[in-house]
Amino acid sequence: MRERRGQARRRHSEAEGQRERREGSGKERSAGRSRRRLDVPRVPRRRLVPDYDPESFGRASERIARFLGTGRFIVWMTVVIIVWVVWNVAAPDGLRFDNYPFIFLTLMLSLQASYAAPLILLAQNRQDDRDRVNLEQDRKQNKRSIADTEYLSREMASLRMGLGEVATRDWIRSELQDLMRDLEERGAIEERVAQETERERR
Repeated sequence: MRERRGQARRRHSEAEGQRERREGSGKERSAGRSRRRLDVPRVPRRRLVPDYDPESFGRASERIARFLGTGRFIVWMTVVIIVWVVWNVAAPDGLRFDNYPFIFLTLMLSLQASYAAPLILLAQNRQDDRDRVNLEQDRKQNKRSIADTEYLSREMASLRMGLGEVATRDWIRSELQDLMRDLEERGAIEERVAQETERERR
């Protein structure tokens, strides 16, 4: 009877364990549907804006801004505009591509200006960020140097105070001289006492 009861209890507990496992797996599946797992990388979504490297774009904008701020760019731009105007004025009618009002030239110059201004601003912002980082590093370095100088000044003061209590060579000499005088005086006193005792014995 006891064995049968034990077997029935084991079967009942095993059945309950299987039922709990099934319910747990069903809950995990439903939770997996509602929320994503953190150990699985997310699938990249499609973006309307193309991906680009901001650092490389910033470096390119700095190079362009540096070139726009040189005399070479001004000379080349002046040469191009002069050639453009002369060609469209002096060339035969069939070879002209931009007649007198030079609308296409105006469009190209405005397009170049509309791109140059944001690129220059981007380069200036990057330079401001670098200056800010350098300034913060300089401040930290100054704080460290001030702390180091304060520490060294405290150590020097403590060394001076310690040296004030250390026996110097002159002080030791004076102390030895005083001891020698005391010993000489005691020796002289002992000699006198010995002479007086000898006289009394006689």
